Amino acid sequence: MAVTKKSKPSTYFSLGADIHDTKAPAGPIDKKWQARQLQAKLVNPANRRKLTVIIVGTGLAGAAAGATLGEAGYNVHSFCYQDSPRRAHSIAAQGGINAAKNYRNDNDSVHRLFYDTVKGGDYRARETNVYRLAEISAGIIDQCVAQGVPFAREYGGLLDTRSFGGVQVQRTFYARGQTGQQLLIGAYQALERQVAAGTVTMHSRHDMMEVIVHNGKARGIVTRDLISGKIEAWYADAVVLASGGYGNVFFLSTNAMGSNVTAAWRAHRKGAYMANPCYTQIHPTCIPVQGDHQSKLTLMSESLRNDGRIWVPKDPADAEKDPRQIPEEDRDYYLERIYPSFGNLVPRDIASRQAKYMCDDGRGVGPLISEVTQEGVSQQRRRGVYLDFADAIARLGKAAVEKLYGNLFDMYAQITGEDPYATPMRIYPAVHYVMGGLWVDYDLMSSIPGLYVAGEANFSDHGANRLGASALMQGLGDGYFVLPNTINDYLADGPFEKIDDATPAAVEALEAAKARVDRLLAVDGTRTVDSFHREVGAIMWEYCGMERTEEGLQIAIEKIRALREEFWTNVKVPGTGVDFNQALERAGRVIDFIDLAELMCIDALNRRESCGGHFRRESQTEDGEALRHDDEFAYVAAWEYAGDGEAPILHMEPLNYEAIELKQRSYK
Repeated sequence: MAVTKKSKPSTYFSLGADIHDTKAPAGPIDKKWQARQLQAKLVNPANRRKLTVIIVGTGLAGAAAGATLGEAGYNVHSFCYQDSPRRAHSIAAQGGINAAKNYRNDNDSVHRLFYDTVKGGDYRARETNVYRLAEISAGIIDQCVAQGVPFAREYGGLLDTRSFGGVQVQRTFYARGQTGQQLLIGAYQALERQVAAGTVTMHSRHDMMEVIVHNGKARGIVTRDLISGKIEAWYADAVVLASGGYGNVFFLSTNAMGSNVTAAWRAHRKGAYMANPCYTQIHPTCIPVQGDHQSKLTLMSESLRNDGRIWVPKDPADAEKDPRQIPEEDRDYYLERIYPSFGNLVPRDIASRQAKYMCDDGRGVGPLISEVTQEGVSQQRRRGVYLDFADAIARLGKAAVEKLYGNLFDMYAQITGEDPYATPMRIYPAVHYVMGGLWVDYDLMSSIPGLYVAGEANFSDHGANRLGASALMQGLGDGYFVLPNTINDYLADGPFEKIDDATPAAVEALEAAKARVDRLLAVDGTRTVDSFHREVGAIMWEYCGMERTEEGLQIAIEKIRALREEFWTNVKVPGTGVDFNQALERAGRVIDFIDLAELMCIDALNRRESCGGHFRRESQTEDGEALRHDDEFAYVAAWEYAGDGEAPILHMEPLNYEAIELKQRSYK
């Protein structure tokens, strides 16, 4: 289906050329991946030893790619800012990983997984990439089982599955509430095997600061050793960014404290397009904010919505009561009432907005929280809803519930001091995942030749809302199956000309990295780095969070610009650049967050529709659901950096749907 685009340039951006060639082959959608693999050029095994690939990030996508490319015989250099690859944020994933194996015999299929993912993303994902992900999903499970990942099993020994939001089949494979941890350990073992074999060289505690682009191609990176402060350049024939998402732009999120956008943002400033940056996923099942002292939030897995029932009191006066004393007839199981077909397992964006609406209506639970609305009105609200397991415990028994969710219940009890077996959990939405990221084509190559992007760092598979349990699927799919089969096509033209520290592109990148450190240290103001991070996060949550408005986004852009100006005149970064300096690390990441925040708001302002996690108050149906405008906005927004102080350039990639009909989402 072709679409007509009517986006107009504004004072905030200018228009560039449309993007039409994504390298996806012609022909039926179920034949495209096979065709691309056959069309791609190959590198013979003897020549692979002459080629070097740099991989930034050691989460599921980065570790899987490093292990696979190393085993293929390439010379791989793997970088992470943590002390060990096992500390990548992928380890925090809890609930499961999707795959179209149809073990439950409930009519699942590759096409159904493909359809559910595109529909869940509110028809803002690229069809070809999503179908490929669904197609390779079954192989991901086989790969992980072969590595020894301890997936849950049924009594007879078969792998067990459970339900996740936005679907009506049970396709989510899991390892209790520790799926990400087990999958990452599997990928880490595969990576370390190649380290021992000598094909992968590991560089931990290295922060990427720049991409080296020589003759239009990505040829290396500049890093800072976080222990010694040494800044140095590394060279390769291709570079892969698998550096995760940027949810920490909101300050409070479920992401690891170190998760950042710097690697992707440095690439963006060198010419890589940033696609759909405003698409942020708000996860509905998180432990509510406890106070101003917090620096992060804790996710409670979506898998809990399999057996937990979500409700609020019908009468706001009951909010202060012990929930166990509120009779059944006085409870509003609002998701079951509004969405009878999907109930508590509606997609994350819908569950999050409905929780907000219940609390806005005065029926939230928990402590009163003081807040100021976008309109400047001070108010107090209870920001929490109940997630209740009483029915599940009565039906299955406490032992069965503990077997399924025990570690999650323990985590909740340790953080809140409340026993979720005895009293309902309190949950509220929080920033979790980002669907936006660097633009990539069908081969996962960015707009910079030779720069590939995998996992959450790219935009390609989830549209405007990611279905639960699909992040692990994409990360491992990109790393184990997609990238190793597409990067060959580029590397077949190598080895490329040798470059070194004397090459002008390398000199420029090294000098830029050093100048950036010097500039951060030279400001010597009075405000801490964390205070700037907290402020930009508050702006983003208020104006570019669960609900956005034209006026609010314009206010946010002006606030962010003022904050950037104050940062460069008043930030305090103690210490020096030639030793261990965590304030310096954070300062570089926070200013990149501030720059990213402005682009996110510009993207959200331009997209005058609601879709998935991007909800514009001005664009909703009569019953409060997201209202798309396919005649204007059925495209990927790919933003080009135009220089400091210059308006970004918008390139549009039309989204053409041939295998799926565009229609209004309904989960009722």
